[in-house]
Amino acid sequence: MTNNRTTDILVNGEPVADAEGLNLAELLVRLGEPADQVATALNGSFVARDRRDDVQLAGGDRITVFKAIVGG
Repeated sequence: MTNNRTTDILVNGEPVADAEGLNLAELLVRLGEPADQVATALNGSFVARDRRDDVQLAGGDRITVFKAIVGG
C-alpha cells in the first residue's frame, strides 16, 4: 500500500494539515498565535520575527512556537 499523503508539518510536536507552502508568518496567523508575543524555531534553528515572511514551510518541517517567560 502506498501513502500519497504529504509529510506533515509539526508544530510543537503536533501535525498541522495544509501548512505546506505557507510561510512562517502565515502559519502563526492560521494558528492564532500573536506574532509579537512568541518566538519561533524551524527544525531547531531560531527564526527572528522579521524573517518569518521569508521562511517557506515544506513537508517534514518541525516548528517550535513558544512564549517568552520573564522573571528571575
